[in-house]
Amino acid sequence: MDLLTALCEAAGTSGREERVRAVVAPRLEELCDRVETDPLGNLMGIREGGGPRLMLAAHMDEIGLMVTHIDDRGFVKVIPIGGWDARTLVGQSVSIHGREDLEGVVGLPPVHLLDQKDRAKALEVTDLAIDLGLPAERVRELVRPGDVATRVRALRPLGDLVTGKSLDDRVGVFVMLEALRAAGPSAAEVVATATVQEEVGLRGARVATARVLPDIALAIDTCPANDGPGAPSGGATTRLGQGTAIRVMDASAIGAPALVDLLTRIAVDAGIPHQFHVANRGGTDTGSLQLSGRGAVAGCVSIPTRYVHSSVEACHPDDIEASIRLVAGLIERIGELAAPA
Repeated sequence: MDLLTALCEAAGTSGREERVRAVVAPRLEELCDRVETDPLGNLMGIREGGGPRLMLAAHMDEIGLMVTHIDDRGFVKVIPIGGWDARTLVGQSVSIHGREDLEGVVGLPPVHLLDQKDRAKALEVTDLAIDLGLPAERVRELVRPGDVATRVRALRPLGDLVTGKSLDDRVGVFVMLEALRAAGPSAAEVVATATVQEEVGLRGARVATARVLPDIALAIDTCPANDGPGAPSGGATTRLGQGTAIRVMDASAIGAPALVDLLTRIAVDAGIPHQFHVANRGGTDTGSLQLSGRGAVAGCVSIPTRYVHSSVEACHPDDIEASIRLVAGLIERIGELAAPA
């Protein structure tokens, strides 16, 4: 749990991933022949090889908040960075990364003081404020517009699961690193990329892909596990504990059929528990991997996750392990997938 804990508990919203990068960089240096960065802050660990160029991509950034102003009472007003459901912020602890790290809380008036109209109102992030417990003049000394805030939550066991903030997508970064460690010889040149700014439009992957120019590319990310409260009772779903998810389609990309088929064969041959994620919502770095540069045969391996984009995201360790095995198997068997002419 040590590496996954360090990844998840590091603060790193989109555009401010430097603390996560400090965790990832030494691991890539251990596992690769060299490590490069680009102007956006993507980290690329290159493992030399003579075959096709395989790019792995898992994003370092998490959803966050940016300060717009401090009101006369010292409450900090913010806007969202990435996709937020404001309800998940209420009653939570956050850290503002100003002149120093300052822990605050997001609160609302007590429910018995609200009228019926206010109780029924759909909250927006801009309706909320962060309370640092300090007078306005002190807050203004420590915080300024443009500072960012992130969720505060330890990674911990939850029954058979692990739960915390930022499993989306630090668990994908973890899977990428551990798959590199586990994989045997490969015909490919492997470029393991920890990307930035995925939550605000797949931006880092776009730049990294144009730089790497992969023949084949695989995003590693979470996907919604449709087995929690309020999930649909029927249809094609992914569930915790049922294995890694081979992503076939989402709103950002349709996985290359040849890559989907190879991932499926690897899972079947190795007895890796697996399921399929098919949706017309959501997206991953796959969209940028597929379309940037000269284009690539691209797909995605996902770790099913409950309560994505909240402070209590939850994964099953067995699904994490299955994802590591599948990505390692792809590294080893990538020669079975011919690069495009």
